[in-house]
Amino acid sequence: MKAEKGRIYIAAFAVIFAAVFILSFAIGKYPVAPGELLRVLFGKITGAAKTWTDEAELVIFRIRMPRLLAGAMIGAGLSTAGAAYQGLFRNPLVSPDVLGASAGAGFGAAVAIYLGLGYTLISTAAFVCGIAAVATAYLVSAKARRSQTLGMVLAGIMISSLFSSGTSFIKLIADPNNTLPSITFWLMGSISSVREDRLIWAAVPILGGMLVLIALRWKLNILTTGEDEARSMGINTKLMRAVVVCAATLITSASVAISGLIGWVGLVIPHFARMLVGYDYRVMMPVSMLMGASFMVLVDDLARSLTTVEIPLGILTAFVGAPFFLYLILDRGRRV
Repeated sequence: MKAEKGRIYIAAFAVIFAAVFILSFAIGKYPVAPGELLRVLFGKITGAAKTWTDEAELVIFRIRMPRLLAGAMIGAGLSTAGAAYQGLFRNPLVSPDVLGASAGAGFGAAVAIYLGLGYTLISTAAFVCGIAAVATAYLVSAKARRSQTLGMVLAGIMISSLFSSGTSFIKLIADPNNTLPSITFWLMGSISSVREDRLIWAAVPILGGMLVLIALRWKLNILTTGEDEARSMGINTKLMRAVVVCAATLITSASVAISGLIGWVGLVIPHFARMLVGYDYRVMMPVSMLMGASFMVLVDDLARSLTTVEIPLGILTAFVGAPFFLYLILDRGRRV
């Protein structure tokens, strides 16, 4: 009965995501109605006679499609990574940037922008520095004599602080008229610059990391009971921890590399999923992935339609995330 209910939840959120994705083409300065979108897609797939305008085809395939796919992929990836980390560390307040991936990626991008490099090199620098930050935190935690899990969290906080300080220094010495605004806007998060080649570049680590975490979701159920219990059931906890950290780091670093810093998604969405479907990772993780994809697409819709100037995604996600966590704090306080 529980398995059947879980499949219903997953199917329902898959339908919701599909609806949000299709309707998002109709939002913006050049709206594309769902009927026209389906007609264009059907014609491209089947090779039917062209019954649409060149402008509609340009908007769909060159402007909207890469952006919506990027938003869905980033939202799904960060939510999956956040859910995995919360299970690994057995802490609901853990997010994908707990080991310093976001801070490291932000520093790498800030240095690349300061040096006047192009978008490709900025994304590459962000990706490499994000991985380097987590690798450093992991190596430091390996020297911990007691709990390696606690050591990873503390090392992540330290590494995040160091890279954040480095980013602040770059902003201090950057040209306030040209370079500093570019760094500041990038750090606030946006997917307005994502195109097909950049999307493909980021899809490999994000989708690869998500597949690994989805495949391990049943082991995360066991790991949440505690490392001693997991080892008694035959789980290699050290290997499991390394695989989860590597997969989540690939997702987070690649997401930040193409979108900038987008907070709260990997922290809040797993909570929503857990409130709806419970703690079973076999159901919670796919639901979290679909909810994260739908959420990011909706947030991007708001970012490009609320005002004449596009609102950075990091601002909008904070408007949702911060009140939600205040609600959780107050709600739990009333229950105590």
